[in-house]
Amino acid sequence: MITHQNPQSRKPTRVVLLGARGFIGTAIRRQIEAQDIPVIALTSAELDLAEAAAADRLAALLKPSDAVVMLAALTPDKGRDIATLMKNLAMMQSVCAALEKSGCAHLVYFSSDAVYDTAVSRVTEDTPASPQDLYGAMHYTREIMARSLAKIPVLVLRPTLVYGSGDTHNSYGPNRFRRAAQKDGKITLFGGGEETRDHIHVDDVAALTVRCLLHQSTGTLNVATGISKSFYEIAEIVAKQFGNRIEIITTPRANPVTQRHYDVTNLIKAFPNFRFIALEDGVARVHQEMMGET
Repeated sequence: MITHQNPQSRKPTRVVLLGARGFIGTAIRRQIEAQDIPVIALTSAELDLAEAAAADRLAALLKPSDAVVMLAALTPDKGRDIATLMKNLAMMQSVCAALEKSGCAHLVYFSSDAVYDTAVSRVTEDTPASPQDLYGAMHYTREIMARSLAKIPVLVLRPTLVYGSGDTHNSYGPNRFRRAAQKDGKITLFGGGEETRDHIHVDDVAALTVRCLLHQSTGTLNVATGISKSFYEIAEIVAKQFGNRIEIITTPRANPVTQRHYDVTNLIKAFPNFRFIALEDGVARVHQEMMGET
C-alpha cells in the first residue's frame, strides 16, 4: 500500500536516475523528459556503483531536493550466483552511503516480484516476502537497506513480468515468443503453457513511476495489471501478429503447473484513472516496433 505525500500532483525539482540505460530505465527517462522534469540519467559507464569511490562521487552529485530512482542492478541473465548477489548489495550500499551524506527528498527503489514465494498464487502487498533464490533475496535485502535510511521518504516498487521492444533479457514470455516466431516460425512452450502470469508493458511501468514521483508516494506497490493470462494464450496473441502462420508446440511437462495473480486494489486506489495497455495491444505495438528495426 502507498501513501501520497503530495495529494496534488507536483513535479520534483530534479530526478536522479540510476540505471538509466537499462530496459525499464530507458522508458522511465523518456517519460520523465516528456514531463519536462530535469533529470540526471546515470549509467554504469558514468558511475559504477560497485566501485569503492562510488558513494562519494554520487553524494557530490546529489542535492537534498532530488528524487532518486534506483534501478541499477545486475539482472538474472548476468548471473544468479553469490558473486552477483554481493556486487548488487555493494551497489546498494554505495547508494545508501551517498544518501546518508547528502540526503534526498524521495527515494524510489525498484525491487521485483521475486521477493514473493513462487508457490503463492494470489499476491497483494501484504503477502509476506519469502524469496526462493538469491535474486529475490538480493532485492528484499536492498529493500530493507533503503527503508533503513532515516528521514528519507521511500517507495518500493515490485514489478511483475515486464515486456516491451527494448527488452534484451529474452525471458520466457511475449518477447521470447516473438523472437522465436520470427526466427523459427514456431513457439515452443513448457508443457501445455497452462501457467498464468501477469505481464505489464514497460511504458505502463514508466508511467506509474512518474505518477509516484509527482505524488512523492511512499510505501510498497506491486506494479501489475491484475490480469493474468496463460502462456498458451500469450503464444496465440504473438502468433496472431504473424497472420497465424506460427506453430505453437507443447512439450511433456517437467514441473508442476503454478499460477500467479495480483490483486491490484491498492494500485487502483492510488491511481484510479490509470488505464493499462491491454496485452493484445501491447504485443501488437512491440511487434510493429521490432519489425520496423529489421
